Amino acid sequence: MSVLAENRKAYFDYEILEKFEAGLVLSGAEVKSIRGGRMNLVGSYVNFHNGEPYLIGASIAPYQPKNQPSDYDPSRTRKLLLNKKEIDYISGKTKQKGLTLIPLRVYNKGRRIKIEIGLARGKKQYDKRAAISKRETARKIEYELKQ
Repeated sequence: MSVLAENRKAYFDYEILEKFEAGLVLSGAEVKSIRGGRMNLVGSYVNFHNGEPYLIGASIAPYQPKNQPSDYDPSRTRKLLLNKKEIDYISGKTKQKGLTLIPLRVYNKGRRIKIEIGLARGKKQYDKRAAISKRETARKIEYELKQ
């Protein structure tokens, strides 16, 4: 299982409460592009339309830029594949105030491409500052131990 794309900023901006695994509906050229590491998850999120989950805002660069179809949209909405029970559970949770669904990483599972989505609550500014100061003190301690 190799990670093909990761949304590191999500762990800084959100508190992840639960994680779910979902499949992605992709075209063949998109699969090749993702396996080549040309997917960007920053700023993307999951939303429900007609009771079905969709990935919005994720960008997949064209596999062959000069040979792409003229109507190819790199940031089109893509359908996610989940069980009916999971869809009902997640949609119920996202209707609560302050909870959202964000993609965390895209990876291979066998020959399939899967996406890990997280049920998250946004962090406050002071939580982000605390994380930054904790990271800086750990860096200073590491630096002092080396000398």
